[in-house]
Amino acid sequence: MAVNLYDSAYALETAIRQSEEYEQLKQAYSEVNADPASKQMFDGFRQIQMNLQQKQMMGQDISEQEIQQAQSTVALVQQNPKIAHLMQAEQRMSMIIGELNKVIMKPLEDLYGQM
Repeated sequence: MAVNLYDSAYALETAIRQSEEYEQLKQAYSEVNADPASKQMFDGFRQIQMNLQQKQMMGQDISEQEIQQAQSTVALVQQNPKIAHLMQAEQRMSMIIGELNKVIMKPLEDLYGQM
């Protein structure tokens, strides 16, 4: 019997969307977006993150000033309870996705050995 991997992937997507962790993430994100000050702070934080990631992907150096700015921004956003809650929910969801990825990659690991 042939298995359609895309059907399985879409079923996994549905399961993720119905999970408690995803619902908690959605709720935390809504709470941040409902508070203009938190939203502005979070948007600024995300912009800094994306800029640094883009520089890294392009092989550009990140200056000491940019690193310090990112560190101070992280410290500031972590003091905001709504953003801190969102970041914790993101971390839990990221851990689950990482664990799911390990499960998905298991057949290739079994075939080729530990990667």
